[in-house]
Amino acid sequence: MKFVLPGGTGQVGTVLKRALTAAGHQVVVLTRSPERADEVRWDGVRPGPWTRVIDGSDVVINLAGRSVSCRYTPANLQAMMDSRVDSARAVGEAIAAARQPPRVWLQMSTATVYAHRHDAANDEATGLIGGTEPGVPDYWAYSVEIARNWERAQEEAGTPHTRKVALRSAMVMSPGRGGVFDMLLRMARLGLGGPVAGGGQYVSWIHDRDFVRAVEFLTDRDDISGPVNLAAPEPLPQRQFMRALRSAWGVPVGLPATKWMAELGAFALRSDTELLLKSRRVVPGRLRAAGFSFEEPRWADAAGDLVDRVRLGVER
Repeated sequence: MKFVLPGGTGQVGTVLKRALTAAGHQVVVLTRSPERADEVRWDGVRPGPWTRVIDGSDVVINLAGRSVSCRYTPANLQAMMDSRVDSARAVGEAIAAARQPPRVWLQMSTATVYAHRHDAANDEATGLIGGTEPGVPDYWAYSVEIARNWERAQEEAGTPHTRKVALRSAMVMSPGRGGVFDMLLRMARLGLGGPVAGGGQYVSWIHDRDFVRAVEFLTDRDDISGPVNLAAPEPLPQRQFMRALRSAWGVPVGLPATKWMAELGAFALRSDTELLLKSRRVVPGRLRAAGFSFEEPRWADAAGDLVDRVRLGVER
């Protein structure tokens, strides 16, 4: 099949492109700065010559959006919103105008859309959408609004011949440099991988191979549309999550951090504490109900696999 990946130059896009190409598919990446023959220039805002690669394609997987690994200043939050909503609208317009539209449009979303909670897990049917929780920072609510508008841009697109799925993805764990697993492993190796603010907040995650397999599963299943959680079935508290990662690498101790220490660390890394402190307890209700089976359902095993690949220098 022919896959088109708008915004496919990031780590998740690289993982997908490598796997899809290895499976024999044609993959075209839309990027602002093309460097390869299989990359096409687009601005992520409006239709242009790039729409020709969508016309006649089989699957579009839109991954475009400004990285969340930054300080959550008003300007950066607005850039996160605009880059996601604008790109989704542009993709929707391209699909709507295509003479031969793709049969499925997978739109990246985020598990951050769900509420900060510890008491119960969020699935697609009964999960609580965030934004109104008492006592959380205002910008956490704005992050939820970004996710809602992101999904709304796909929902409102006039693409009657194309099935639409919103991928409410947890953190994709891959051994490549620069990703979230790389950052967490560096913290663990430095002895900084202890509980943060008590460590009771839940971490939702998905192994990179299961992420690819879920995308392939959703591509093939013509009966699934709308929001789908892409997350391993066993989220766990941050203290347990980091303990398993330390164990996988062989680091016996991880220094704990208070909330204000996390704030200082995030400031030094030019990131934000929402990534550390928000409790994302998300489970894959629709995937499991549809019969999807995870290869890496437990974090201890997944962390061991990822650490082995880091040590061997193998990204696949």
